Amino acid sequence: MHPTEKQQSLLRSLPGVDHIIEQINARGLFKNTPKSVVMQSIRTVIDTLRREILDGDLHTAPESLHDAAVLVRVTEAVAGAMAFNLVRTINATGVVVHTNLGRSLLAREAADNMLAIGCNYSNLEFDLTAGKRGSRYSNVEDILCEISGAESAMVVNNNAGAVLICLETMARGKQVVVSRGELVEIGGAFRIPDVMAKSGGILREVGTTNRTHPRDYENAIAQDTALLLKVHTSNYAVVGFTAAVSLEDLVAIGGKYHLPVMEDLGSGTFIDFSRYGLMPEPTVQESLAAGVDVVTFSGDKLLGGPQAGIILGKKEIIDQIKKNPITRALRIDKLTLAALESTLRLYRDEEKAVQSIPTLRMLLGPFDKIEARAAKLAKMLEHPDNKIQVEILDRPSKAGGGSLPLLELPSKCVALKIENVSTSRFEKIMRGCTPPVIGRIEDDFFIMDMRTVQDDELEIIESAVSDILKKA
Repeated sequence: MHPTEKQQSLLRSLPGVDHIIEQINARGLFKNTPKSVVMQSIRTVIDTLRREILDGDLHTAPESLHDAAVLVRVTEAVAGAMAFNLVRTINATGVVVHTNLGRSLLAREAADNMLAIGCNYSNLEFDLTAGKRGSRYSNVEDILCEISGAESAMVVNNNAGAVLICLETMARGKQVVVSRGELVEIGGAFRIPDVMAKSGGILREVGTTNRTHPRDYENAIAQDTALLLKVHTSNYAVVGFTAAVSLEDLVAIGGKYHLPVMEDLGSGTFIDFSRYGLMPEPTVQESLAAGVDVVTFSGDKLLGGPQAGIILGKKEIIDQIKKNPITRALRIDKLTLAALESTLRLYRDEEKAVQSIPTLRMLLGPFDKIEARAAKLAKMLEHPDNKIQVEILDRPSKAGGGSLPLLELPSKCVALKIENVSTSRFEKIMRGCTPPVIGRIEDDFFIMDMRTVQDDELEIIESAVSDILKKA
């Protein structure tokens, strides 16, 4: 379709790049902004204006083409280009280990140690005692073995990487026996069978989706069987008519046939959650005490640390894994090691760990603190003109991160509704705040779960809502 006469006139009125630069220089704008960013922002604005003219969306033309109006849009474009893509958010969803929002929050001790190590040189791969090159894994191996009781330990960049390198080391080209009911899929369509295929291991499924017996494993063992694998179904549960082989029984089968046993815990924990009134979750210590040869789990889920894949087990096997060339591609970096070591040190005192590690504090902390936080925010959001409706609701929280799928934690939510602002619009505005406030819509209310909102974030939420009320 050819442009209309009016559109052609508007296109001719579009300012050129040189003209906009002259206006910017005349006003002394963007002096500390890289020229490449300013130029790209100008071109983006001009291209957008051209497209709006051709699409018939430039409703305020020709005013939109005036210098002042164009400079406003350039300023917004420059600000957007200079802003960080990865930003802090306020998690008001009630999902503690929220994968989309960065999973576990680091303890203050971990963040401080990351800063100290990141801003200075360190002994990452230098043995200070011997005065020669050392191993980066030694920085956390001792503390991992101390807490868990394992003979040896190493860490890689995430748990999928931990599973991959263990399988590649122990079972490349050979059979791995695993229950059909444990062939899990984690986020992003990432599946245990796919990881196994990449490792070179040969999958041998046994049992059915809901029932697997010891005889199923024994009947599957063949000359080329290298490993018995147990995968903790941390992100789903099969209920009803079910049967599963315990880790102890699987270890006994492994011992009978001289085969190693590996367990992928997924969301591993060092703390017995049942002592805090939650449903039991297998601990790393229990797995190792059962006699498993290798256990893997994540660092940034229930552990409450940085993203990492932790591998614990028998020294002979861990030594083989360390020598695998793939470790180079999966190795953990210095900042992650700094955060992980600091997090692990907190576990020497369980009470301190629960108080200091945000994930544990949110999962295991007293309910009355959540209740008090909800009451405080509700009072802060009261408006004299009654333009906002504020309610406190009982709603369940979730552990998240593929952990404890059946667990529903009682929580208190602050529910908001603003006069003349639709709930969907309200949610979008809150998502666009600095920092963004991420909640959910339920029963035509914007819901904020106080389990995952931190105490120092209440004033930020109040300010954001106050700004919306002023414009409503």
